[in-house]
Amino acid sequence: MDQIKIGALLKDLRKEHNLTQEEIAGKFGVSQRSVSRWENGNTMPDISILIELADFYNVDLREILNGERKAEKMNEDMKETLVMVADYTKEEKKKIAKSIGAKICVCTAAFIILAVIMLFHLESSFWGRQTAELCLILGITYEVYNFFEYLQLTGKIRKKSEGKVIAFIIVFFIMLNIVFALVEHFI
Repeated sequence: MDQIKIGALLKDLRKEHNLTQEEIAGKFGVSQRSVSRWENGNTMPDISILIELADFYNVDLREILNGERKAEKMNEDMKETLVMVADYTKEEKKKIAKSIGAKICVCTAAFIILAVIMLFHLESSFWGRQTAELCLILGITYEVYNFFEYLQLTGKIRKKSEGKVIAFIIVFFIMLNIVFALVEHFI
């Protein structure tokens, strides 16, 4: 599959129908930026959206996947199979997103508990404080990682954003250390 060719065909089809990227985005429930990325060949729409695009533009799905037009129509059996695959994929994504959401909630609760321990000096010894801080750092790291995993899964950020995630975590911990130092200084 040549994403550049696919993107060019999607752009041609949109222009033939005298539609803007924004109108296509609204029709298919995605951002205008996503449509732009499809047309530039940077990303591909989900299979369920590809099927809807083929129906909307009245072209064969194979034409879109090949990035070229052909005269024949899509076999209805093949279309039904692809719709079932798309539904299955969508359900799997929902399950994974739910799991990541639960992890984020657990990490948030742990963060709040550990923050209360630290802010009110409820730990009983030096080692208690060190343990609480370590748990807090690990919990926040895990939560930030899962949050970005959720954003990648839902398509809100690109999968090649690991460097940005690591930079965000580092900056976050530097800011967190400054806040804790200030809190300790004034309490």
